[in-house]
Amino acid sequence: MKVFTYSRARQELASILDRASREGEVRIRRRDGRLFAVQPVQAARSPLDVPGVRTAVTTKELVRILREGRRGRAEATARPIKRLGRAAGKRDRLAAGRQAGDRKG
Repeated sequence: MKVFTYSRARQELASILDRASREGEVRIRRRDGRLFAVQPVQAARSPLDVPGVRTAVTTKELVRILREGRRGRAEATARPIKRLGRAAGKRDRLAAGRQAGDRKG
């Protein structure tokens, strides 16, 4: 890690910033002995920020593939919901009656 004087840092600020970008940190010492660190700040990036890929897959095909994948995952993790209480039992009976009525017609 390189240490520059304040005077030199003022004169060569652009090159010192470039060096900090390459090496990670550059220090600047003032006449009174205080030391300061200059380092680049890493820009926050989204994990979804990825380069695009050229492919022959159409939008329709891609949507179909995604829906099939989601459907398969939903079916694999689906569990029946157990309802508790008297009101829940009534709701279940009403829903079952509606389903039975749908099947008759």
